Amino acid sequence: MPVQGEDIYTTGPLTTESGAPVADNQNGETAGVGGPVLIQDQSLIEKLAHFNRERIPERVVHARGAGAYGTFTVTADVTRYTRADFLSEVGKQTETFLRFSTVAGSLGSADTVRDPRGFSLKFYTEEGNYDLVGNNTPVFFIKDAIKFPDFIHTQKRDPYTGSQEADNVWDFWGLSPEATHQVTWLFGDRGIPASYRHMNGYGSHTFQWNNADGETFWVKYHFKTDQGIKSFTQAEGDRIAGEDPDFHQRDLREAIERGDFPTWTLQVQIMPADEAAHYRFNPFDLTKVWPHEDYPPIEIGKLELNRNPDNIFAEVEQAVFSPAHFVPGIGPSPDKMLQGRLFAYGDAHRYRVGINADHLPVNRPRATVARTYGRDGYAYDGRHGRAKNYEPNSFGGPQQSGAALWQSTAVSGVTGTHEAPTHAEDNDFVQAGNLYRLMSEEEKERLIANLAGFIAKVSRDDIAERAINNFRQADADYGKRLDAAVQALRG
Repeated sequence: MPVQGEDIYTTGPLTTESGAPVADNQNGETAGVGGPVLIQDQSLIEKLAHFNRERIPERVVHARGAGAYGTFTVTADVTRYTRADFLSEVGKQTETFLRFSTVAGSLGSADTVRDPRGFSLKFYTEEGNYDLVGNNTPVFFIKDAIKFPDFIHTQKRDPYTGSQEADNVWDFWGLSPEATHQVTWLFGDRGIPASYRHMNGYGSHTFQWNNADGETFWVKYHFKTDQGIKSFTQAEGDRIAGEDPDFHQRDLREAIERGDFPTWTLQVQIMPADEAAHYRFNPFDLTKVWPHEDYPPIEIGKLELNRNPDNIFAEVEQAVFSPAHFVPGIGPSPDKMLQGRLFAYGDAHRYRVGINADHLPVNRPRATVARTYGRDGYAYDGRHGRAKNYEPNSFGGPQQSGAALWQSTAVSGVTGTHEAPTHAEDNDFVQAGNLYRLMSEEEKERLIANLAGFIAKVSRDDIAERAINNFRQADADYGKRLDAAVQALRG
């Protein structure tokens, strides 16, 4: 028996998948010289059949991505807020895997387009994997998961034209005023990062932390790039997309290869649980931020990326992340978008990669073993041997711990399709207006130009006017300047 090691699959004689030697890898077997190819040529048939099946369905969103391994180091004591073991002491390190991505484009699309970037981080903790699945923006376009498929349909190819259509994009955004805040982020300077290394990452949602005493806190994550924020203009992004569509992927790989390891400082905003009900904004609304003057960010850790994956397909494409992958001391919030994602992400990777996706090396827990009664299915490796596949049993099988990962939260009322509760300053425009007013004059000019260039492409005046009116409600000057810019382009 060969000893398992990194070279046994890459050195030695060429074989078929079943281990038989391949006699000739240059010529298929034929019936005589120049005759038809024979179906009995096992090497040929296996090679072609494997080739036809070696891709898996690409992600519906976040298909275009790159990733790297790294370490997370705790730099501040947060044990008064959470009992999560990987955050339990200053200096403690945890291995991580981070996947960056664009949202709307296909696997072969350019990576310097104007689009949010996914920031999906897997912590291989001693209590199991913790996945923090966020973006490079602190907010999102919608606040309820029931609207997500419709939103993504507007970003993807139209069923008739086969192209992304400005009519679809702006029709949906104009009819969904809660998108105004995120759209302002997207069409501002940070809409096209200069590299994955030069952008922030956010958990975006609100999450629960709970400590050893059973106290509960609401938390938001902010990974601040230590390389500094750098972005491309629309013209720069367009040019690079044509010249080098793999620019961001190449930049990340080459930086790590030369030892220029990118780092991010993790800050958290922490809200005592009893303050949520009376906070001026709905703290669980994904289209809103918590202003820093209300809950100042606290620095708690450092993330460093320092190792490239050896195989993009195995480690980047087959990597799966789920917001439902929590560890003791961390849990969900009532955020309606997060609640939908708790189901949707796991369901997506079970469809895309398979029911045993979590068995793949990039997805496996490092310090613990997944002890479940799940068996069989595509790519099951028989790891459980003869062990019983039911619970309870009297054969020494795994048993429940009896300890919840997070604290329960009180709920009341009648079931139904309710809108989220309204807080004192909740509306769809105030934070978009605040963001606009924070910008310099040069930033405002670029924002208006980026928005106007896209809105001017719509075919109907009512769609354009409805979209512009949302920005007008965020800030009168914002809407006035955008209206003038669109009218100038539309003639």
